[in-house]
Amino acid sequence: MTASALPRPEAARPVGLIIALCLAAALCEGFDIQIAGVSAAGIGREFHPSPGALGWFFSAANIGLLIGAVIGGRLSDRIGRKPVLVASLAVFGLFSLSTTLVHDMQTLTAVRLLTGLGLGGCMPNLIAAAAGARGATPRGGDIGTSYIGMPLGGAIASLIAVVLPADHWRQLFIVGGLTPLAAAAAMAAFMPSIVGREPAQAAAASRDTMRDLRELFGGRLAQTATLWIGLFLAVLTLHLMLNWLPLLLVAQGLTKSQAALAQVGFNVAGSAGALLVGRLLDTRARRPAVVLCVSALPLILLSLAAIHGPATAGLAMVLGASLLALQVILFSVAGSIYAERIRGTGLGAAVGVGRVGSITGPAFAAVLLASGGNSAQVLMGLLPIAVVAGICAAALTWRTPEGQVLATH
Repeated sequence: MTASALPRPEAARPVGLIIALCLAAALCEGFDIQIAGVSAAGIGREFHPSPGALGWFFSAANIGLLIGAVIGGRLSDRIGRKPVLVASLAVFGLFSLSTTLVHDMQTLTAVRLLTGLGLGGCMPNLIAAAAGARGATPRGGDIGTSYIGMPLGGAIASLIAVVLPADHWRQLFIVGGLTPLAAAAAMAAFMPSIVGREPAQAAAASRDTMRDLRELFGGRLAQTATLWIGLFLAVLTLHLMLNWLPLLLVAQGLTKSQAALAQVGFNVAGSAGALLVGRLLDTRARRPAVVLCVSALPLILLSLAAIHGPATAGLAMVLGASLLALQVILFSVAGSIYAERIRGTGLGAAVGVGRVGSITGPAFAAVLLASGGNSAQVLMGLLPIAVVAGICAAALTWRTPEGQVLATH
């Protein structure tokens, strides 16, 4: 083995740089995912789409995300995290920029689908890169720090949309295109090769596809199934809230401006909750933190359904903290149950399943409201979903040996 192929000792790895680059990638992805919703008013004024056409516009990126997550996760195990991350950022940056050139809904929807392919390749790989930043033992704090870029990017997009006139919606996509291209350039220049694979490892990964699949669905079938169920339900709940929370809060007594600010608070508090729980996952408070998170989520939903008025804004923030913390728990456990050589494949498949939840969640709320339900009934309908998602997270946490999380202390 050559000197360049030898693993670098943990102390020599620029962990802070790796996490910062992963955070930047997540920030770009969160911004791009959110701008589809906040630009809808301007798109509606310009193209006058039917409800069905607008629905396809919203769904197109999620369909691309699902496909991109599965493909990107697998590719990263074969050729390395870094090249797939750089390529994914470049793809969704270029197609986000090209959104500004379209002049009809059909082309716009097609471009969003292609943007989603790049977006999908980012999330499993930035989580896998963060999980492998310190070597064989993933750290929940590293994963949490990287992941908070998603809600922060969404909050930034929402804040820009507040001050940007609706007919200037294309400017959002200019920002959403240039920033990932800049992040891709920084990652190509500065991300260390430790995040990728050596050529011999890549060749071995290509030969061992069936063995990797047996590990995912054979020896780890129960853990993989539990992770998939948990992520599907957690992402379903999160994306329902990202799309419907302002409307639900208005129905619970807030003004439109108060509900818009509460949505920003939901994302900011979600970032704080994800970061805090990610740090606690690396300590002996890991299990109590998980119990608190999964217990709080259904209680918050019950409270939101029952309470009207200004207090719901505060509850929305706590809800964001609990929901985003739940996802960090699931991603952190995923980083622990899958070995480094199949982590991209495992995370890519799990993120893909979660994207099905991102499509299902908004539709679930729409069906309940169309059938005569009110905001309280939508929130109550989420209760069993939140409970099962929490049980999955707790079960996975308890099955992961504590020493595996604390090994780096």
